[in-house]
Amino acid sequence: MQCCLFKLRTHQWCFLLFNVLLFHALLFGADFVEEYLLQPSPVLYTDGKVADVREKARKLDLSTSRENVSQAYPISNPDACRNPDLFLLTLVFSSPANVTQRYAVRRTWGNRTQIQGRPVKILFITVLTESSMTQQNLVRESELHGDLIQSHAVDESSLHGAQERTLLALRWVITFCPLVPLVLLTKESVFINLPAIGSYLLGFHKHPEDLYLGRVIQKESPDRDPDSPHYLPRTLYRDKYLPEYCEGTAYVLSQDVVRKVYIASSTVLAPIPGDAFVGFCAHKAGVTPAHSSRFSGERHFHYNACCYRHLYSSAGFGSQELERVWEDLEQKGGRCSLLKMYYGLVVCKVHTYLD
Repeated sequence: MQCCLFKLRTHQWCFLLFNVLLFHALLFGADFVEEYLLQPSPVLYTDGKVADVREKARKLDLSTSRENVSQAYPISNPDACRNPDLFLLTLVFSSPANVTQRYAVRRTWGNRTQIQGRPVKILFITVLTESSMTQQNLVRESELHGDLIQSHAVDESSLHGAQERTLLALRWVITFCPLVPLVLLTKESVFINLPAIGSYLLGFHKHPEDLYLGRVIQKESPDRDPDSPHYLPRTLYRDKYLPEYCEGTAYVLSQDVVRKVYIASSTVLAPIPGDAFVGFCAHKAGVTPAHSSRFSGERHFHYNACCYRHLYSSAGFGSQELERVWEDLEQKGGRCSLLKMYYGLVVCKVHTYLD
């Protein structure tokens, strides 16, 4: 049977073209709209409290109290940033007993030491454990790999624990890595495309300031349910929506924002999750998050090699899947043509949205 495509009438061609355009608009339109609408606007710091936070952050220096600060970290790894030319530091939040996932990250995306000739560092940061056996294993793991930090943060599943974990991570950066210009915070279950993120960050002509980059959550309503653990009473926060923040699976902070968030944290008393907490603190410091749809947020994208070369992150990986995906990426190697990238993104997004 011969194809009748070229025998279509004008209105039939128009209908076909309309459906093709509609399909692409639905598939990619939201990303383009987000990229345009969720970019930060220049801010004038007329609020005295904001200016005060920014000034205190500029003057903050914890490097002179390294020994005292080290007491907050049973495993402090104080010399991890001894390279003064370090371009990007990645902190991976990890559960103490989850050694299998840490080894998977080390064997896959976390095995990089350079991006385009610029040195990078990947470290795992974990919390306290009640198991003496787990603690002994952590110490041995740290001695073996030299890429582990343990803070005095408590149960990371609680709101207080999540906030404390984040603050202690930022405090460690300010104390032991004060010269690193950029910090990526992520989780052990996330695939990170360091070459793509690094390439974007290297595109800045100078080290950026006020950079808070990730997948932005906008117009999220506070939890007003008194029976909820996330309950946020109006006495603590009156606004209709929470400040915009970057979803916590992966986001980038410039060094000055690390300091501003840390300083502003003392004024944020709201019982909110760790990622929203960072957004609250950034808001107090006059920092607006910048959105990139190439961060997946909590979404796990269906694997396609070309799609994953474009994305900055994809969440929800176990150790075996992470290693399987990495092995395939390494075997296929190289860049994707424009056509293959387009096809990969279509396949990746369609499968993800249908799952």
